[in-house]
Amino acid sequence: MRMRLNQIVVDCRDPHTLVRFWAALLGGDPVDRALGWSHVEPPGGVRMSFQPVPEVKSVKNRLHLDIEVESIEPAVARARSLGATRIGETVTDEQGSFQVMADPEGNEFCFVSA
Repeated sequence: MRMRLNQIVVDCRDPHTLVRFWAALLGGDPVDRALGWSHVEPPGGVRMSFQPVPEVKSVKNRLHLDIEVESIEPAVARARSLGATRIGETVTDEQGSFQVMADPEGNEFCFVSA
């Protein structure tokens, strides 16, 4: 049996706003759907859907996105201008560098660079 990743679904309080952050960051057009859902299909990426939930995020993510960038600092500046928050400092190890970020609702993601 063959399986394929169809989409990544993010629980959030305000799908309409959060989809616009991710569309501005990754590209693609935000789409608002029935029942409060929204989604974006970044060019060359997997669809990200945003599902409305009543509660706010309260603990660390169990899953996060790694977004490959040519240079971390310009990516951080762009994300911050869109409403993201930098978490800690850039870490460099034998595989490259990464910077932990949080989107406007606090969902962590990382910028990674070789």
